[in-house]
Amino acid sequence: MAKQKEHIYTSGVTKEAGYLYYVKGSSNMEIWRSEMARAGKGGGNAKCLESTGKTREKGWLYYLDSDANVCRSPMARGRK
Repeated sequence: MAKQKEHIYTSGVTKEAGYLYYVKGSSNMEIWRSEMARAGKGGGNAKCLESTGKTREKGWLYYLDSDANVCRSPMARGRK
């Protein structure tokens, strides 16, 4: 069985309601947030919160967990 989740960076970011948090960049990953679009209101206003200093590796999916820490999991390749 493959490893499911690998924690690679502990951030100092605190998540707030109404925002979308994501990892951006390949050579120096950064944690970004954008306002979520609501009825009658557009989203946007992206802002970089923190730079991780980490580099992406091929074959991995990078994401933020519930504590806003950067994690990665192997990408699914092909169906069995």
